[in-house]
Amino acid sequence: MLLTSQFKSLSLTNPFLHGATAPFKPAAASIAPPPAPSVVPVIKAMRTLQGRVVCATSDKTVAVEVTRLAPHPKYKRRVRKKKKYQAHDPLNQFKVGDVVQLEKGRPVSKNKTFWAVPVPPRPSSKPKADEEAAPPQGLGIPLESELKQV
Repeated sequence: MLLTSQFKSLSLTNPFLHGATAPFKPAAASIAPPPAPSVVPVIKAMRTLQGRVVCATSDKTVAVEVTRLAPHPKYKRRVRKKKKYQAHDPLNQFKVGDVVQLEKGRPVSKNKTFWAVPVPPRPSSKPKADEEAAPPQGLGIPLESELKQV
C-alpha cells in the first residue's frame, strides 16, 4: 500500500506517453540559417604541363609534345613517354621549338582544353656574353702584340 501511494503521487506530464503528438513548429522559425560566406575561396587545382611546340600551322592552336618519364611495366627502367596536346594560342605567338607551359582550363573546342603560356625565364648564375668577351684587366702584363707595336 505504501508503494501504490508513492506511484499515485507521481504525475505523468509528458503528453507523448499517452499517444499525443507534438504541436507543429516550422523548422525555419526554430533554426536560423547559417550565414552565407561573402567570398568563396578559389581552389586552383588545375593541371599544368610543360612541353615543346611541334606544330604551329593552325590558327590560334599549337600542338605541344609533353615528355615524361615513366617506369617500364616489366623491366622497371624509366623510359620516356611522349604525348601531344592541342593548346590554345590566342595571339599566335609561339613557333615550332618554343618551350611552353600548358594550363588546363575550360574546353575551347573538342580537343583543346589547355592554354599555352610562355615559360617564365629561369634565373641563371652564368656571366653574360659581354662579360666573357672582355680580356682580364688586372694582370698588368703587356701582351706580345702590344710589345711589337712599340
